[in-house]
Amino acid sequence: MLKVLIVEDDFRVADIHEKFLGKIDGVKVIGKALSGRETIEFVMKNRLELVLMDIYIPDMLGTELISEIRRIQPNVDVIMISAATEKEMVETALRNGVFDYIIKPVKMKRFLATIEKYKNTKHLLEKKNEIDQSFLDEYFGHKEKQKNVKPAKQTPKGIDPITLEKVRDLLLGSYQGITAEEMGEKLGASRTTARRYLEYLIANGEGHAELEYGIVGRPERRYYLVGQASS
Repeated sequence: MLKVLIVEDDFRVADIHEKFLGKIDGVKVIGKALSGRETIEFVMKNRLELVLMDIYIPDMLGTELISEIRRIQPNVDVIMISAATEKEMVETALRNGVFDYIIKPVKMKRFLATIEKYKNTKHLLEKKNEIDQSFLDEYFGHKEKQKNVKPAKQTPKGIDPITLEKVRDLLLGSYQGITAEEMGEKLGASRTTARRYLEYLIANGEGHAELEYGIVGRPERRYYLVGQASS
């Protein structure tokens, strides 16, 4: 059971938040405080996990109260629910490690989503001995952003995307252009394989080639990325 304390000097707002919490399973409001003094007294006498706190309370700022709460119970988390939109206030709250910051007037959907996220995060943390990157990505909101990334363009059979990217990088660093034989040596592949990738870049509009005439033998194609000047 998630034990929650509501710190709010307007009892009507506190009652609304309590009703919202009543819609979520596994959550119990164990107290409501109207001031910083009441909050500190309650935290000294009761074990809790989460505080829903306003910034503007009668005897001190909520941002100052965070450190007092954690001095008594270091593992208590805080969600700030306030009408305060001043940059300095918000920055201070964030630097003090609040789990979330909700601006009043609170919309129920936003409120419930925050509590559910907190519950899920706490549950996952309790089960893990080590934290992996996927957990942190989800925690910090990177997973949703990744969904909007366009998928990489599909390459045809015989063109490996990783090798193709390496060919691009090598061309980018070859200001004098590069031959298929030279590319093959850098890739550790055959001349034929290197030429296949180079010709693909030309067909794809990313590269171009010019004939280079040596002292002996037949001319050879020297490849460049589009935009690179040939010698």
